Amino acid sequence: MPAGAALAQQASQPELKAYIVVETGRSYGRLQDAIDAIGAGRGTIRMAPARLADCGIQTQGDVTYEAQVPGQAVLDGRACEDKAALVLRGRSARVSGMVFANIRVPDKNGAGIRLEHGSLSVSQSWFRDSEQGLLTGDDPAASITIDKSTFTRLGTCEGSGCAHSIYIGNYGSLSVTRSRFEAGTGGHYVKSRAARVAILGSSFDDTRGRATNYMIDLADGSTGRIAGNWFVQGRDKENYSAFIAVAAEHRNHSSGGLVVENNDARFAPGIDRRSAFVADWSGDAVSLGENRLGSGLVRYEQR
Repeated sequence: MPAGAALAQQASQPELKAYIVVETGRSYGRLQDAIDAIGAGRGTIRMAPARLADCGIQTQGDVTYEAQVPGQAVLDGRACEDKAALVLRGRSARVSGMVFANIRVPDKNGAGIRLEHGSLSVSQSWFRDSEQGLLTGDDPAASITIDKSTFTRLGTCEGSGCAHSIYIGNYGSLSVTRSRFEAGTGGHYVKSRAARVAILGSSFDDTRGRATNYMIDLADGSTGRIAGNWFVQGRDKENYSAFIAVAAEHRNHSSGGLVVENNDARFAPGIDRRSAFVADWSGDAVSLGENRLGSGLVRYEQR
């Protein structure tokens, strides 16, 4: 039996109770049934250590999705609504210890998580081998936090536009801490239209990237802080002209006071080229502190 068919069979077997709603102790064979059991309330879904060809849609409530064993609960290869393994448009969601893998859809935007409304917190999770890791709509009143998570082999420019490791729409704030981005397969590693950002203590390893663009693209401008990160730009780039881009598309948010400091940035060994560490289209007073830059990197360019 092909591996994909085996996974689908595993997820559909009624005797496999992979999901427990912690507050009630009831177990379910389908993720959607567990989500529906919480409904408009607040609850936690604990997922068994298994590879599950399953997906779910949250339209209300406050739901926590957590792995019973961190790193061993895998939502693999299935997208709801041709969007993502988790489609979220409730009040809020929290994701902990999960793996999202091999998500592909016809419009080339297949994501581990598609956030359409509400706040989201992600921790200790791994997004890999999909067209996109996290993709959001717009919710200026809400926030997104990502901590201790990894994004591997994500992104593509094969569709009508590019998909990215992370794409954040017009949200109130984005926080990315202690996370790793690696081996991108197109697009940007972090593309954000959030009004405020905090990208701290994370690593961007592009040495095995393919046809990638910026490490961080604050496409509409943003305030906040980018600090304590490690950046290495690889050889195979669609656009190597900058590591961090500010307001390259629009100036919908002020970038005045955006702080970029205490980062380490360089090219992978054997690469000899010129690039800007920060390329700025905003016209605002972006604040650059001390950053450790490798040979060939220009500290700042106004564009």
